[in-house]
Amino acid sequence: MLSEIADGVLVHQSEFVRSNAVVVRGPDGVLLVDPGVTGAELGCLADDLHALGQPVVAGFSTHPDWDHLLWHARLGEAPRYGTARCASAVREQLPDAAARDRVAEHLAETEIAGQVPMDLLGLITGLPAGTTHVPWDGPRVRVVEHQAHAPGHAALVIEERGVLVAGDMLSDVLVPMLDLDGSDPVEDYLAALRLLEEVAGDAGVVVPGHGSVGGAGEVRARIALDRAYVHALRDGREPGDPRLGPSAEPGWEWVESIHSGQARRLAERDRTTRGGDTTAS
Repeated sequence: MLSEIADGVLVHQSEFVRSNAVVVRGPDGVLLVDPGVTGAELGCLADDLHALGQPVVAGFSTHPDWDHLLWHARLGEAPRYGTARCASAVREQLPDAAARDRVAEHLAETEIAGQVPMDLLGLITGLPAGTTHVPWDGPRVRVVEHQAHAPGHAALVIEERGVLVAGDMLSDVLVPMLDLDGSDPVEDYLAALRLLEEVAGDAGVVVPGHGSVGGAGEVRARIALDRAYVHALRDGREPGDPRLGPSAEPGWEWVESIHSGQARRLAERDRTTRGGDTTAS
C-alpha cells in the first residue's frame, strides 16, 4: 500500500526487513526507487500505480545489494538507473543467470524463499560519472554518490519536495553497515555522513532503505546517531546504540549480530594493518 510522505512522494513498505520503495510523481509518470521485495508486493505496487493512472517512466537503484535491484514485468520497461560504480558492481556480482540462482539459494533459508522474482534482477544502466541529477521529466532528483555501505551507493534528494532517500543509511532499526571490503570502510562511512549532512538542510523527510520514515528534525538526529556508532566501532568501544541490546525494537535483536561481526572484522583489519598477525618479530 502506498503512503504519501510529501507532495507527490509516496512510499511502499515491504514486510521483509521493512524495505522501502519510493515513488516520485512526475507529469507523465513516476520515478520508482528500490522497488521490492516479493513478487506479491511488487504486484501490489504495480496495482497501486495503475489505480493512480501513473506508469513507471524511470527506475533507480541506490546501490548494488540484491534487494535494491529488483523489478517486475508489470512495472514496465522503463530505463532503470544507478551510478556508474553501482552498475559496474552489479555486472561483477550478477554476470549471468547462475549468479542470480546463487542469490535465490541464499534466500532459500529466509521467510521469503521462492517469493522473490529474479528474471529482471540488476538490469540497470550506469549513469555517466559525475551525473548530478536523475535523467527524467519530473521533479529534480539530486544524486549524492558516496562509497559507504556499498560501491557507488547513492542517496537521492528530491529537491522540490524536501525528501532525502538515504538508501541503506539513516535507519531507525539497523545500525550502519560498512563496506568491509573497501579500502577504508570507516572513513568512507564518515565521509558519506558528511555529504548527507551538507544536504540535510534541504530535507524535512528522510526515507531509509529499511525502517521508518523520519519527519522534520530527524535527518540530523539520525546522522548524529550513525556517526556516534561508527566512531565507537573505530575506537573499539561498545556503542551504546538504541538499535542494539535491550533497547532494540522487538524482532530486530538480530541486528546485534551485524554489529558484533563488523566489530570483529574491523579489529582483524586493524591487527593486519599493524602487523599483528605476522611473524616479522
